[in-house]
Amino acid sequence: MAAVYVVLVSLLFIWTTTEANLIVNTTFLESSIAKGAVCLDGSAPAFNFHPGTGSGVYNCLIQLQGGGWCDSASDYQDRATNEYGTSKNISKICYFMGVLSNDSQLNPDFYNWNRVKVRYCDGSSYIGDIEEVDPATNLHFRGARIFKAIMDELLYHKGMIYAENAILSGTSAGGMGAILHCDKFRLFFSLTGRVKCISDAGFFINAKTITDEPHIKEYFKRVVALHGSAKNLPLSCTFLSLDPSLCFFPQYAAQHICTPLFIINSAYDSWQINNSLVPESVDPQHVWDTCKKDINKCSPSQIQTLQDFRLTFLDALNELGPRGYFISSCHFHHGIEIEVQSYWSDNNSPTIANKTIAEAVGDWFFGRSGFQGISCPYPRGKFCQ
Repeated sequence: MAAVYVVLVSLLFIWTTTEANLIVNTTFLESSIAKGAVCLDGSAPAFNFHPGTGSGVYNCLIQLQGGGWCDSASDYQDRATNEYGTSKNISKICYFMGVLSNDSQLNPDFYNWNRVKVRYCDGSSYIGDIEEVDPATNLHFRGARIFKAIMDELLYHKGMIYAENAILSGTSAGGMGAILHCDKFRLFFSLTGRVKCISDAGFFINAKTITDEPHIKEYFKRVVALHGSAKNLPLSCTFLSLDPSLCFFPQYAAQHICTPLFIINSAYDSWQINNSLVPESVDPQHVWDTCKKDINKCSPSQIQTLQDFRLTFLDALNELGPRGYFISSCHFHHGIEIEVQSYWSDNNSPTIANKTIAEAVGDWFFGRSGFQGISCPYPRGKFCQ
């Protein structure tokens, strides 16, 4: 499951880099190794930092990269050899675009902020922490330590502790991490500062499969157990839950978060449809293969199943109360949507109430207006290639 996700994200990233983008060097935080804050293979974590200018000097936006998860040590051994498990294979540069762009026309609200992309190499949405290292696998489950080590570097060595405006955002597994760390992130800054969080394609729900099996629930439970993540899940959620691993689901964790949160997601999220609703294990005859690739090729009964999933997704969203959100009807899960200019702010970007994602997020963050937008259901909602 994770391998397919990595390939899709990599292909999309290669495609988007044909646009004019800001090239930012990668920083490898070697000093964190002594603290045990390391990637799966024990290598140093990494991030890309572009300093703020002018009015943005005292503002910061920290973007957590996504890249899926694994639920077994054997799967993680494979992951530990690619860029999502070791910094040894992380590129020495990164292209900043979308919410990370320095173009005032394309990213008017955040273009001159201190902007950071934290590279994902732990596979736990930045919350795992097990002290012991199995000598047979040499796997290090230290996502929470990576988050803290990089935050310490940014706060005390890059001056972000003085930020007057701060955003923790993330995509996919990183979007989940932004939710799970949101209240902790708030504590890093002055009480007078404006601090908020954004989750892009990271609102994963506890949906059952088409055969009524708790596939994603059991999968996330194994991920939490493998990484020892339960102790780092939001206490406001785990304190009230008989099964702490359920708080790995943003659906439940976000209900208890005090810090303002904005959700960007599709109600037909293709990763969740492909892996939560119709995983391969419940479709041995591959009846859903064509539909999962292209919603326009689904049968009427399959469309109805997807509409039911959409309603389940929206019910979970409604449980969050007065949050900001931009919920499209695009059949995708790119995992880097707000980092892609054509989705963030472009003439062909998804819009709701005539606002692009960039406009909706900017209005929400600065309090110009609240934003809670849900696109019409397929096929009336704008379909995105």
